[in-house]
Amino acid sequence: MDFDSAYFGPQILTAEDRASRPATFQELRQAVRANCYYLTWGTPGDPPLPVYDVTLGRGLRGIWAARRRRRWPFRAAASRTLESFADLRWGGPSRRGFRRLIHPNGIALLGEWKIQPEAQTDYTGYFAAGSHGLVVARYSTCCAQTKSGQRRSLALVGKIFPTLDPNARPEQPPAHFITQEDIGGEDTRSINDADLRNAPNVTPSRRGFGLPFFLLTTAVLLRADRHPEKRQLYEIAELGVPPHEATRCPQFMRLTVSEGQPREEKAGLDFRDEILAHLYEPGTGRRKENGRLVFNIEVSDTGNSHGLLNVRQEVTQWERIGQLVFTEAYASYNSDFVLHFHHPPWRDPALLNRPATIVAG
Repeated sequence: MDFDSAYFGPQILTAEDRASRPATFQELRQAVRANCYYLTWGTPGDPPLPVYDVTLGRGLRGIWAARRRRRWPFRAAASRTLESFADLRWGGPSRRGFRRLIHPNGIALLGEWKIQPEAQTDYTGYFAAGSHGLVVARYSTCCAQTKSGQRRSLALVGKIFPTLDPNARPEQPPAHFITQEDIGGEDTRSINDADLRNAPNVTPSRRGFGLPFFLLTTAVLLRADRHPEKRQLYEIAELGVPPHEATRCPQFMRLTVSEGQPREEKAGLDFRDEILAHLYEPGTGRRKENGRLVFNIEVSDTGNSHGLLNVRQEVTQWERIGQLVFTEAYASYNSDFVLHFHHPPWRDPALLNRPATIVAG
C-alpha cells in the first residue's frame, strides 16, 4: 500500500508543510480541544480512552514498494520531523491528519514556561532569567503501554511561544524541546516519578517483545539524524534573540513534576486520565480550584555519555531555574493526529550556538 494512503496520512514533507506559517497559541488550543475523546471527562460509564498500537508490521509497511528511500513511511516521517515547522498537519482536504508511527498515544497540555527572575544563569533566549512565554506540549508514551504497572517510556515535548498573548502570531517558529524517560522503558507508576530528559538513557533489553521494532526505530532515526537519542536545546536559547547576537544554551535539561504536586495514583491508571485528574473535577467539565500540573525545569552543562547499545547519560550539577505550569489538557483526535512538533536537527557541539553548523542527515 502506498504510504500516502488514508491509513498513514502524509508522512513526507508536503507543500502544506512548506507553506505553513507559525500558528498562534489560540489556534492550537482551538485545534486540540475541537474533538476530544469524551464529552465530559470522568463521567461514570464512559468508554476508556483509545489506545493506538505500535507494531513492527506498521513500521515496515510500504518499505518493499517504495522506489525511493524517503518514500518509505517510517523513513519519510523521521526526515519530516526535522524539516517541517508546521504546528498543525491537517493532511489536506480530508483534515484527518497523519498517523504517528511512534508515540501515537498522547494528550495535549497548555500553559506557561517560566524562568525565575533570580535564576543565576548566563544562558540566552528563553533560558535567560525572567523569561516567560506560553507553551503547547504533548505528553505521550512510546508504544501502546499507557497504564501504570506497564513498562513504558513517558515523554514530554513542547513548543515555547515568545509571548503571553494567545492571539499573537509569532514572527519566528516557536522553540521546541523533546524530553523522555529511558527510551527502552521505565517502571514508573506515576507521572510524578518520571525523570524526563533531553538526553535520556537507552536500555533496549527493556522492550521485551518490542525489541525488533525498537531496533528498527533506532536504525531509521540514525539515518535521519546523527544523535536521535539526544535532542539539543539551542532553539530555546535562540528564541527572541536577533540573528546577529551570540547565544548560549545548556547541554542538558530535565523536567520533573514539582514536589508539591498532589499524586493521582491507582493501579492500572492511564497516564492521560492521570493528567486530566490533576486539572479537572471528574464528570463536571470544571477545572479544579487551583488545578494545575507543575514541572520543575533543571539544566546542567556537566555530563557524559557511555555505552553503545545500553547508553548511559551521567549528568551532575543540576540547577533548577524555573517551572512549566500547565492549566489545560485535552485528550483528543487532533492532539494525536494533527498537532505536530519539530525535532531540532543535530549541531556540532563545539559550535552549538551558531546556526550555520546544522549537520545534514
